[in-house]
Amino acid sequence: MAEGGSIIGALGPLFLLILLGALFGYWRWPDVRFWPQLEKIIYFVLFPAMLVSTLATADVASVPIGRLALTLLGTLSALALLLWAMRGWLHLEAAAFTSVFQGALRFNTYVGVAGAAALHGSAGATTAAVAVALMVPVINVMCVASFVAAGTLGKASMRKSIAALAQNPLILACLLGIGLNLSGIGLPGWSQDTVTLLGRAALPLGLVAVGVALRPTALLRLDKGVVVSNSVKLLLLPALVLAMAWLLGLDAVTRDVALLFAALPTATSAYILARQLGGDGELMAAIITGQTLLAMLTLPLWLQLLMG
Repeated sequence: MAEGGSIIGALGPLFLLILLGALFGYWRWPDVRFWPQLEKIIYFVLFPAMLVSTLATADVASVPIGRLALTLLGTLSALALLLWAMRGWLHLEAAAFTSVFQGALRFNTYVGVAGAAALHGSAGATTAAVAVALMVPVINVMCVASFVAAGTLGKASMRKSIAALAQNPLILACLLGIGLNLSGIGLPGWSQDTVTLLGRAALPLGLVAVGVALRPTALLRLDKGVVVSNSVKLLLLPALVLAMAWLLGLDAVTRDVALLFAALPTATSAYILARQLGGDGELMAAIITGQTLLAMLTLPLWLQLLMG
């Protein structure tokens, strides 16, 4: 792990790009219709290209996949069960609970991959890509299942949700990248440079888009749902993942990336899912905005703990 100053130096530019996006969103520049279209390009083309280029050519064997999966997915599964066990005590309506659930478990992929690469270079990016391949399918299934269990969607929406999972570009990109890697095909000829160039545009544009999606007025909402979701995501989940990483003896790079992903703010795409599947959109916006801003303080502090 880098020195404390280097942690801030690595993460600082990422947060500045998010804040730049927040300014663009506040000024509605260049146009309110521009960013939703750019987000589609990032989500469906640029970020999948980054995942394919990383996974297809990386030395995935260097990543302790089993222990990384146990650290991240085991902890996430335990917290998901804990949240459901606490549902009666929280006294939240079904729609609000699904937003709390998403806020506690989902993670901002753009910040995670960019942060891992900034901290540990190509080794960090490879480990982050593996973490994404492990977490994206599982968390998406968990979140859709939470809407089903909470009863916020009907049969038509259920079919639509299952179809969306099967067509998720990040899941498909991970499968394609791993398939190309294991087959030995990789990215032959010009394809490697082309896909790599596309992927390089994903992270800076993705971080700016995260800032554009923030809703500052949502910060005025501070209720039980916001406090629980933010506490679980930014405090409890990183603490449990860090304990698991030490218990399983993860190497420094894998441990750092696991902690980084655990301490990330929730995904901005959670707002879209909340709107589509009957969640509490306003609560989701408050959780996303609050976590993204709070993570600028908590994320460096968690990583700084590893210096002890």
